[in-house]
Amino acid sequence: MLARAARGTGALLLRGSLQASGRAPRRASSGLPRNTVVLFVPQQEAWVVERMGRFHRILEPGLNILIPVLDRIRYVQSLKEIVINVPEQSAVTLDNVTLQIDGVLYLRIMDPYKASYGVEDPEYAVTQLAQTTMRSELGKLSLDKVFRERESLNASIVDAINQAADCWGIRCLRYEIKDIHVPPRVKESMQMQVEAERRKRATVLESEGTRESAINVAEGKKQAQILASEAEKAEQINQAAGEASAVLAKAKAKAEAIRILAAALTQHNGDAAASLTVAEQYVSAFSKLAKDSNTILLPSNPGDVTSMVAQAMGVYGALTKPPVPGTPDSVSSGNSRDVQGTDASLDEELDRVKMS
Repeated sequence: MLARAARGTGALLLRGSLQASGRAPRRASSGLPRNTVVLFVPQQEAWVVERMGRFHRILEPGLNILIPVLDRIRYVQSLKEIVINVPEQSAVTLDNVTLQIDGVLYLRIMDPYKASYGVEDPEYAVTQLAQTTMRSELGKLSLDKVFRERESLNASIVDAINQAADCWGIRCLRYEIKDIHVPPRVKESMQMQVEAERRKRATVLESEGTRESAINVAEGKKQAQILASEAEKAEQINQAAGEASAVLAKAKAKAEAIRILAAALTQHNGDAAASLTVAEQYVSAFSKLAKDSNTILLPSNPGDVTSMVAQAMGVYGALTKPPVPGTPDSVSSGNSRDVQGTDASLDEELDRVKMS
């Protein structure tokens, strides 16, 4: 009895020490059932049976029959996916920043025999392995990469756990980091870095906008100058074409007028009509004297309209007089004398104007 009491006291002390150390109790979905000869095992559970203290077999879900006294149900393992919260712990990154990080672990028992006899408490062992692996993986990364490469970090932790827990009959399905807490000073510096990066991007975007605006304005001015030059060129071409058309029209009209005048002069009393036209033009020109300039050129007898008309008709008759055939010298000499007489009369008129 003393030995039994000592064993009971030792078991209580061991259980108290495990609870004080924070170890979670081993999961058992339905506890340890008694041997009632006929047993019904629930789905997704594995009952490990020992016969006379040695492993005998694992009961499958459904009806099972055991031998009383000899057979004993030693372990009950759940085959469902198990979710374990990994407690918060501190870890140091590659750039010597201390982080407080926790996570969630998803695992499943694949081999009930190894889970029962390979490790004392499989869930506690996997939790400790996850914490140590997390600290080891965080020590390989800098602070910036911890936030950017969370997926790769989770995958690395899962691979490390599966390699170590293979002999325990446990498979880690996935690991997720819940929260990452950084020191306040580091958080302030990260916030300043983010603000600086945002200001930098804003400045770059503003400068790019200014550059695009200047390029667009310059391109617009260039296109405007090109269009203006093309419009001016077209205007000059049209103006030149219009002026040419006007000159041609004037020349044709003048030629037609001369042709009509020549036809009229050849008719009866054409000389009288020409004399009347010259007299009218003389009177019209005489009425406009001294209107545009102070310098006036007057003939010796401005009031004698008859003499001016006669002189003009004489010049017209000399120019229109047909040459005599066979006497080119006489015609040329007569024309030269008429021109010399006209020049002399003009010189005399100029001398009189200067003397007056």
